[in-house]
Amino acid sequence: MNILVAEDERDIRELLILLLTQEGYQVFPAADGGEALGIFDKQPLDLAVLDVMMPRLDGFNLLRKIRETSELPVLFLTARGEEMDKVLGFGLGADDYLLKPFSSAELIARVAALLRRARRAQQDASDVPARIVAGDLCLDLSSCCVKQKNRQVELNAKEFLLLKHLMEHPDRVFTKKQLYRSVWEEDAYFDDNTVMVHISRLRNKIEPDPKDPVYIRTIRGIGYKFQTQSGETE
Repeated sequence: MNILVAEDERDIRELLILLLTQEGYQVFPAADGGEALGIFDKQPLDLAVLDVMMPRLDGFNLLRKIRETSELPVLFLTARGEEMDKVLGFGLGADDYLLKPFSSAELIARVAALLRRARRAQQDASDVPARIVAGDLCLDLSSCCVKQKNRQVELNAKEFLLLKHLMEHPDRVFTKKQLYRSVWEEDAYFDDNTVMVHISRLRNKIEPDPKDPVYIRTIRGIGYKFQTQSGETE
């Protein structure tokens, strides 16, 4: 695991290098924000420990630069403990915040926790299927497009999300309110007519015969389900 350590105080920087190296991490130290940004641009990293108050480029602005291109886990290590500093740091995308003086054991524990969280996130992302295939329909999750017999089906955002939700749960019956909550993410303004209109539009675009649908089936008195005997996830 490669860890960037950006700290302008030499004694603290050397302590961090020692602690992290003892845990088996490869440490890339920087004495200021500018040097740290150069390391970030050139070196694959798994985590960054950043001081806030540094010359050339402070920790907040360094984090802004990092977040332009990366979700690298970032731990702020600083003597500044004011609430607004914490709010700003987390708002910019920091993952954790540890105040100086710090416990060596707590620092190592927080670094390990951030790395575990990042590994789990990567694992969860790799477990997400790239496509959902059902009959002659193919929903590509990475490109957010739908094809039917190699013909691209033009859907708006809500139509895509509605079809995605149904295809992710084949043969499960959803009420109109459940579909509205999942796709529109609202409860207070539930409108069953909105769902019905979008279901009708979807049927017109994907069903061989919209009046006798084979994919999006109406379950009278309850709602809708996506029915397929040959659906599979890739």
